[in-house]
This record gives sequence, C-alpha cells and structure tokens, in this order.
Amino acid sequence: MSTTNENLIEVLNDLIQINNDRIEGYEKAIKETDDIDVDLQGLFQKMANESRGYVSELTSQVSALGGEVATGTTNSGKIYRVWMDVKATFTGHSRQAALESCEGGEDAAQEAYEDALASDAEIPADVRQLITDQKASLKTSHDLIKKYRDAHQAVNSL
Repeated sequence: MSTTNENLIEVLNDLIQINNDRIEGYEKAIKETDDIDVDLQGLFQKMANESRGYVSELTSQVSALGGEVATGTTNSGKIYRVWMDVKATFTGHSRQAALESCEGGEDAAQEAYEDALASDAEIPADVRQLITDQKASLKTSHDLIKKYRDAHQAVNSL
C-alpha cells in the first residue's frame, strides 16, 4: 500500500474515532438526562445517529483504500479528553452544564475535521468533499447545541 493511501487512511480513521467518541458521549448524555428533558434526549439521539452515518461513510472510504478500519474511540489527545469530560458532566449535573459540555465536544469535533482537511495527506476531491460536507453538518449540530444552551441560559437568567 502506498504512503499516500496510508496517510489518508490515518486521517479517515481519526475522523471515525472522533465520531465514535461523539456517539459514546451522546449515548451517555441520553442515559443521564432527566426524563423531563425529552427534547434533549431527542436531540442527543439525532447527534449520535448523525455520527453513526458518518462512521459508515468514512468506513467505506477506508475499506475502498484497502485500509484497516479503526474501531473504538480515541484514547489519546485533547479531543478524547473533551468527550470524556462530556461523559463525566452528566452525572448529577444541570441541563445547562450538559449543554455546555456537549458544545465543547462539538468544538473538538470541528477541530478534528479542520485538522483532517489541513493534513499533509493527499485527499482526492471526492473524499475531501465528503469530509467538508460532514464538517458542515457537524457545524450545524454545534450551532443547534449552542442555541439550546443560550436559550436555556436566557430562561434561567429571568
């Protein structure tokens, strides 16, 4: 396998792992969110499902390149720690704290996608488009989480 493919596979596997982190973070959030926060549970489920779709798309690309698909979550670096913080936050914390943690996790996901697009790997146009589209969709999710957080903050400051 060429070095070009190996570099690209590594970039794609990093994105698979951050999406796995995101799925795990939101699944924890769903379990820890109070039953009265049905809106948040629905939102968190949507976010987890979104990342499941991304993992599937990225997995297809890695397989097409002849690479071994990363499984599990990241176990090093800042992005992993952000999602671990998200998971830790839910135990006995407020809706506001949960939303703030999720926003931090979404920031980390954006950073991972920016790093992927800025990497030295040779990324074919179709794969670059896939990464760009996923990043844009994740940005929309980030903004939605932020909107929930801001709305909750506004209501509680009345």
